[in-house]
Amino acid sequence: MKKVLTVGVFDYFHLGHLNLFEHAKQFGDYLIVAVQDGDCILKTKPDANVLYTTEQRKHIVGSLKVVDEVITYRDVDALMPEVDFDVFAVGGDQNHAGFKRAEQWCLDHGREVVHLDRTPGICSSGIKTQLESLK
Repeated sequence: MKKVLTVGVFDYFHLGHLNLFEHAKQFGDYLIVAVQDGDCILKTKPDANVLYTTEQRKHIVGSLKVVDEVITYRDVDALMPEVDFDVFAVGGDQNHAGFKRAEQWCLDHGREVVHLDRTPGICSSGIKTQLESLK
């Protein structure tokens, strides 16, 4: 069985997240989605307005039929050696230093890395901006 791993915050859940999961699943038989721990988000982005708790986001993601397993992570590069996977599916906006280290770990350990395009016209930041304008 070929296992695919993808990661993210997945707050303000939207069609782009669903598209990411569906596209990632095409690279294997079993999709593992790692949801970033809320405390870790606030540590690196103290001004972040996180809508859902870690457990709530895991519940939302885990309710999707395309997702086979949901786990929590703190730092993406530290997660790599902890999970049994074959393919790391990276979203188009996931390019900070931790992701670069995670991708290098994959290359060094025989894991495939695939880059998936963003869904045009939709992103969590845009949703947050729209919601703020409604106030």
